[in-house]
Amino acid sequence: MNLQRHARIREMLARRQTDLTVCMEQVHKPHNVSAIIRTADAVGVHEVHAIWPGNRLRTMYSSAAGSNSWVQVKTHPTIDDAVVHLKQQGMQILATHLSDSAVDFREIDYTRPTCILMGQEKTGITQEALDLADCDIIIPMIGMVQSLNVSVASALILYEAQRQRQNAGMYQRHNSMLPDADQQRLLFEGGFPVLAKVAKRKGLPYPHITDSGEIDAEPGWWAAMQAAG
Repeated sequence: MNLQRHARIREMLARRQTDLTVCMEQVHKPHNVSAIIRTADAVGVHEVHAIWPGNRLRTMYSSAAGSNSWVQVKTHPTIDDAVVHLKQQGMQILATHLSDSAVDFREIDYTRPTCILMGQEKTGITQEALDLADCDIIIPMIGMVQSLNVSVASALILYEAQRQRQNAGMYQRHNSMLPDADQQRLLFEGGFPVLAKVAKRKGLPYPHITDSGEIDAEPGWWAAMQAAG
C-alpha cells in the first residue's frame, strides 16, 4: 500500500467514534441497510447493530454490509440482547418514535455514548424496544408526510450527532480509540484487498501492517498465500 493511502486509513481510524452507533430492529430492505451503513461510515461510526431473528439474519446483513467493508455489523437475535450489550457500554438508547414524551432529536446531547434505535420500515419500533429505550426522539415535520424513510431519518440524526461531536473536538484525535486488532484488520483489508480475500479464503491469519504501511509476515505465510488451492 502506498504511503498516501496508509495515511488516509490511519486518519480515518483516528476519527472513528466507538461510542456512537445505530441499532436496526428488523430493518429488512437491503438498500436501506446499505444506506444506513454508508452514512455510519461517513460520520465515523465504527460498528452498527442489527436484529433479525431466524436464519435470514446473517445472509441479509452480510449481503447489505458488503457495500461498505469499513463498518462492522454486529447482529443480535433479540432486541433485549442488543440493548443489554449496548447499555453495558454505557450508551443512552434513543428510539425514533412519536409519543407524548418524545423530544426533538436536536435537543439530545450526542456527545454522550449514544445508540440510535431505528425500527422496521412498515411497522416501526416494537413495543418491547420502546420499553427498553431511555428516550423517544422525533424529527419535526410540518408537511403532510408523517414519516421519513428509515435511512433518511438515520442520516439526519447521525449528522446532528456528528455536528455536536465536531464542535466538541471529538474528531480531533491523533490516536485511534479502536483496539489494535481492529486497526490491523482494517489496514490490511483496506490497503491490500486482494491479499485479504485470499487470506480469508484460505483461513490464514492476517499479517501485521507496519507503521509505513508494509506487510510484516513470516516466509511460511507468504508460501501459504502463494500455494495452489
